[in-house]
Formats: sequence, C-alpha cells, structure tokens
Amino acid sequence: MAAEKVHPLMVVSVLTQYPDERSVAAAAELDPSRVRRLSRRSTETLAGFLDWYGSQTLHELQGVYVETFDFNRRCSLHLTYHINGDSRQRGLSLLKIKNAYREAGFDFGDTELPDYLPVMLEFAALAREPLGRDLLERHRPGIELIRDDLRSSGSPWAGLFDLVREDLPGLSKRQIARIRRLAENGPPSEEVGLEPFAPPEVMPTAADHVALPLIGGRS
Repeated sequence: MAAEKVHPLMVVSVLTQYPDERSVAAAAELDPSRVRRLSRRSTETLAGFLDWYGSQTLHELQGVYVETFDFNRRCSLHLTYHINGDSRQRGLSLLKIKNAYREAGFDFGDTELPDYLPVMLEFAALAREPLGRDLLERHRPGIELIRDDLRSSGSPWAGLFDLVREDLPGLSKRQIARIRRLAENGPPSEEVGLEPFAPPEVMPTAADHVALPLIGGRS
C-alpha cells in the first residue's frame, strides 16, 4: 500500500518551529515527493530547503532561527502583530483565533499564543476545509510581509512561504493594497502600556514561557 501523502501546510508547520531533535529527525525522513498538491517547482524548493536544513548542526539551526524570527520583528511568526501591532485590537484578534480553534473542536493547549504561524498552519492542515484556510486568509498580510522580508534577506526559510502561498488563493487587489500599506507604515503604534495586550484566556500559562513553539520547543 502506498504511503499516505503529507499535507504541505503540516510540513511547513514543523519546519518553521524552533529546531529541536524531533524536527531535525522529521526533516531527515521527509521525502518531498510524498507531499501532496505541490507543483514541481515547489517540490524542488522544498528539497533544496531540506538539503540545507540537514547540512546544519542543531546548534547552527537554532542560531539562525533565533536571528531570523526572534530578533527581527518584521519576521515575527505571530501573525496578528503584523496587522495590529501591540495595540488593544490585537487582544481581540487573538481571542477570535482561539475561539475558531475551540469551535472546530481543536485544543492546542496554552504553550503558545494562538496566532503563532506553525499553530495556524497545523490547524489549517487538520481542520475541516475551508476553516483553516479561511483563518489563514484573514491573516494573509502577515504571511506575505514575512515572506517578503525573508526573500529580501536571502533567508533559507523564504521558500517555505512559497509553499504556503501555493496552497492559498491568489491575492486580491484589496489584499495587495493592504499589504503595501502595512509594508510602508508598519503595524499600528498604539502601545498597551502596563496592561497585557491580550486577555488572560489567550495568554500562555507556563510560568517560564518564552515564546515556545506549539510542537517541539526550546529546552
């Protein structure tokens, strides 16, 4: 019996998490030809990324990852930041995402904010269509802004965002205009001050939490 093909968004979910021994092992076993719905070009892109990923030591991968996604706000994997900044509106956006997970019967736990891209990609891969893709589409500007910055800096992770793009509808004129405005002006600058930018029900619960990925994580 032929092996079941892997959802492309699940693949990107794993590969955009903070690298650990499990993600490295999963990447080593992944055959790009077993990822469904990929064009030939995207299959080659994924193969090239996996070659690079596999050529790095775990320490090297972790260093590049932190430099790329943790130290550069323009590449933050928390999608609501790109749309709402650290404004009060972001709290409402986070709550809406968490409610979407709950209503679909998914419980991702409380180790990461619900807008963390690998979490949203995992949801899109597992949820009944079109729930996951609709959620990604509502946060499309963040995905596109991260992709553009990664491409500009020549990051190896840029190609993975092309895989995500291939799995989503083409951009509308309205989306393009909004992305351009955010790229030029950045997210809203309203600061929350001393209050949490999100209500307690969507905040991570671990006392020592430091922006951990949903799966894997930093130990």
